[in-house]
Amino acid sequence: MRDQPRRLPPPEGVLEIVAPEQFAALAHPLRQRLLFALGHRPATIRQLAAQLDAKKGNVAHHLKVLREAGLVHIAGTRQVRGGTEQYHQRTARRTVVAEPRAAGTATTLAVFAQELDSSPAEPHLTLRHLRLSPTRARELAETLAKLVDEAGGDTEDQPLYGVLVALYQQALPADTTSSG
Repeated sequence: MRDQPRRLPPPEGVLEIVAPEQFAALAHPLRQRLLFALGHRPATIRQLAAQLDAKKGNVAHHLKVLREAGLVHIAGTRQVRGGTEQYHQRTARRTVVAEPRAAGTATTLAVFAQELDSSPAEPHLTLRHLRLSPTRARELAETLAKLVDEAGGDTEDQPLYGVLVALYQQALPADTTSSG
């Protein structure tokens, strides 16, 4: 691709996070912010640095880590002032962490909290505990994923919203059976 159009189709599919280098890549807040930023359209290092208020050298380094982990790829190039700009894009529209690890989960939640703090609108945040059979929990997870996948698609001039979906089985206290 020599001259990249500004509008590439969004990435398709689901990427399951399973490899150690993928978990390592997700353990840094700027890398997660880069993935969030690239969820909408391809962008250059310059564009991402401006959007995230980060230094271009830092953005370039973290994009390289994301590329090496298979989370981002170069979607196209464009000639500018005797150089070549690379447009980076996520490799998949949705990322699923098969077996979340504490460090990556903590980083994700910290990045999510930063986004909530900077939201110009009042965010909706609900934590609720439900009693569900394993079958019903699987059905709920599938329904939530489908709902989020189908929710997008409004025009480019509409506000951008973030969605974080988590369904987990709550751990019981270690000593639930003893009496006394």
